[in-house]
Amino acid sequence: MTTRLPDDFYDRIKPRLHRRIGREVRLARRVLDLGCGSCDLVRYLAETYGQQVTGVDVASGSFPRRRRTADGGRFRCLRRDAAGMRFAEDGAFDAAVSMWALHEMDDPAAALREVRRVLRAGGELFVMDFPRGSLAQRLWNEDYYRPAALKQLIRRAGFQQVQLRVIERGHVMWARGYRPASTKSMKQKEPESCHG
Repeated sequence: MTTRLPDDFYDRIKPRLHRRIGREVRLARRVLDLGCGSCDLVRYLAETYGQQVTGVDVASGSFPRRRRTADGGRFRCLRRDAAGMRFAEDGAFDAAVSMWALHEMDDPAAALREVRRVLRAGGELFVMDFPRGSLAQRLWNEDYYRPAALKQLIRRAGFQQVQLRVIERGHVMWARGYRPASTKSMKQKEPESCHG
């Protein structure tokens, strides 16, 4: 017998996922959040770990007005397309995260290639998103990835050691990958559509 999840399931698990992300990126000094929405994760990482965190999102309507932590630290929330982050130099970030946003991007493959560019060699990428067939599918009915397709998308963007697990009772995908230390052997391929 399957227990029906409440419609606010994702709101309930969000703080737990923020803590999990925080534990994973706690040693990174400079963190990028793709599709940051209202900058909740950005603020959490800056306040909890004192990191320099930059959030990017194509819509800025829900950005907080006050962008300081309680101890006076600052974080940035920028209205930008993740596929073209000209504000950041190559290797500007130690880690990048994307929580529940990759499936909404116009060109997720280009966004991931751009993340690879702005990550330092050996930098980590973490992607959390909804798998096809999850509660999110019932609630919002958007075009979500299958786990194998998301893993392939991240690999094709040039990340190595890509791992993916489905967590939270099968309703969240948790993927990670590393920017290679050397890009000499990496060839930029034009990826195929990976939603299918």
